Amino acid sequence: MTKIPQSSSRGWQRPNIYDVARRAGVSHMTVSRVLNEHPHIRETTRNRVLQVIEEMSYTPSSIARALATRRARRIGVLIDGPVQNGPNNTFRALEVAAREVGYAVSAFSISDDDASQMDSGVIELVTQGIDALCVIAPRESSLDLLRQQMTGLPTIVIKAEADAAWHTVGVDQREGARLAVQHLIRLGHRTIAHLAGPMDWFDARERTQGWRECLAEAGLSEGPFIIGDWTSDFGFEFGRSFDLGETTAVFAANDQIALGVIHGLHGRGVRVPEDVNVIGFDDLSDARHFLPPLTTVRQDFAALGELALQQIIAAIEGDTEPSHDMIQPQLIVRESTTTVAPG
Repeated sequence: MTKIPQSSSRGWQRPNIYDVARRAGVSHMTVSRVLNEHPHIRETTRNRVLQVIEEMSYTPSSIARALATRRARRIGVLIDGPVQNGPNNTFRALEVAAREVGYAVSAFSISDDDASQMDSGVIELVTQGIDALCVIAPRESSLDLLRQQMTGLPTIVIKAEADAAWHTVGVDQREGARLAVQHLIRLGHRTIAHLAGPMDWFDARERTQGWRECLAEAGLSEGPFIIGDWTSDFGFEFGRSFDLGETTAVFAANDQIALGVIHGLHGRGVRVPEDVNVIGFDDLSDARHFLPPLTTVRQDFAALGELALQQIIAAIEGDTEPSHDMIQPQLIVRESTTTVAPG
């Protein structure tokens, strides 16, 4: 019987870091140090390793790097409320930023109505060999469950409020609300309603607090305050049926609510902005195409993703002291707000 050579039976395979190390007569750690341009390598050794790399057409892969550095170069991301604009855009921005520096991302989504999935999500991600955990958890109930987990991994949470347990980054939601309400006050509005998101959401609470602070600082009483969900349907019901009374402006907790408000008001003959001003939050890509184009608060999700990644890498490299950083929002003025009509 003729014995088939091992190389023939398996065909060509991409060389790995151990193949390079064997041919160069060095350890795989030495190859790793050469690849990472470590300064304390003999020049003769460096040249020999580089020559073998060229001969073998070796390209470092994420797996090879993981074997050499004991890191997977993979970040686990838990996404709470993934269908909502904020969590969805935050994840996409983080994924882009991670890819640009050679990190892969594994994600686990938690549905809006089942925060208990946090436990199974953490387990699934940890078993994939991640280097760090990033949690996009806008709800307090989700973070309460996370506090019960002991992963031992560097963890960063994306939310506007600081937290003594973890690194945190976020967009300054309270400042965004202040920008919106201050804009309405400058236009002469004195009774400003707020349609808020669910109070279990950190962002909804911070936006509500910003609304209250601005009114108090201006010596104004709080206008109508209604807690709902994040949907256009919630805004529509308000717009079509709520007795506005003295209300001349509505601060909606997001652009989708604002869209519903405008639709509901239109159906009963109330004009925006001539009769009632409407301002949103998020600056959806379609907000400039609302009728009228929507004044809103823009969140820079790309900057948030980059900042979150910086904090994740710092944590992986040993920065264990919890930190908190925030991105500043921007007021975008369009045609849904105007100076209050006299009389």
